[in-house]
Amino acid sequence: MSYDFTKFKEEKEKIINYLSSEYRSIQTGTASPQVLDLLSVDSYGSKMSISHIASVGVETPANLLIVPYDKSLLKEIEKVINEADLGLSTSSDSTGLRVFFPKPTTESRQKMVKLIKEKLEEARVKVRNVREDSKKEIEKASKDGEFGKDEETRYLEELQEVVNEANRELEDMYNKKEKDILGE
Repeated sequence: MSYDFTKFKEEKEKIINYLSSEYRSIQTGTASPQVLDLLSVDSYGSKMSISHIASVGVETPANLLIVPYDKSLLKEIEKVINEADLGLSTSSDSTGLRVFFPKPTTESRQKMVKLIKEKLEEARVKVRNVREDSKKEIEKASKDGEFGKDEETRYLEELQEVVNEANRELEDMYNKKEKDILGE
C-alpha cells in the first residue's frame, strides 16, 4: 500500500486560498474590485456579494465605480463598505457609488507589510499542523504493518517535499504582495 497525499494537497490548496483571500482584503492604494469580494450585502432576505448585485469597475487607478442593478441597494452597499473598516472612503451620486482608495503613507505601508507577514506565518502554521497530522498517519500505518520502514522514510521525505512546495507558494504570494504594497 502506498500513502495517498491527496488529503494533504487539498488542505494545502485551502490554506493557499485562505492566504490569497486575506491578501485581497488588504488594499494598497490601487483600486481593486477584489477588495470587496469578502463583503456581503443584505439583499432581498439573503446575503449576497457586491459583485452579484452591482456592476463593479475601476474608474480611475484610485477609485472604483459601483452601480447597483437595483438603485435601492445603494445605501446598503455604502454602509457595508464603510462598516468593513478597509480604510476606504465612499461617495454616492446619481451614477452610483464611488469607492476611493487613499494612497498609503510610509507608516501605513510598514504596518501592511507587518500584517501580511503575520498572515503568512498563520498560513505556515496551518501547513505545519497538516504536515504533523499526515506524519502521524504515515507512522501509524507503518507501525500497523501496512508498509515497511523504508517506505515510511520515503513517504516522510515526499511529505516534506510537498510541505516545502507549499511554503514556496506561500512565500511567493507574500513577496508579490509585499512588492505591491511597497510600490516596487
